[in-house]
Amino acid sequence: MMTINLGFVIAEFNRDLTYQMELLGEEHAKFLGATVKEKILVPGVYDMPLAIKKLCKREDIDAIVTIGSVIEGATKHDEIVVQHAARKITDLSLEYEKPITLGIAGPGMSRMEAHERVDYAKRAVEAAVKLVKRL
Repeated sequence: MMTINLGFVIAEFNRDLTYQMELLGEEHAKFLGATVKEKILVPGVYDMPLAIKKLCKREDIDAIVTIGSVIEGATKHDEIVVQHAARKITDLSLEYEKPITLGIAGPGMSRMEAHERVDYAKRAVEAAVKLVKRL
């Protein structure tokens, strides 16, 4: 059976939430028989693409899981952050032909809704493992 090595890119913004997501994601990876080989903390979701690109270049990383939580503010900033990050994440996945899954909750969430969505990290880990196996 092949060992799947994952890289995590984790946003520090809303760290109380992303820490819970990180722990759930790591626990689920272990449950699925995957290994979290590398973790990179970045200031926020918008800052993820460069760290993702670094992990994409590594041959010992099979897939990358993004972990973040973007809460709605007084402006539409949350929408801009997630839209641009998601677009670039998709571009990097296609460029490097490596699964990069979206474990980012938001935009448009309240803090309470964000707490209810910490399991997005588990879903992203599950998708990463499935993609590696199927591709």
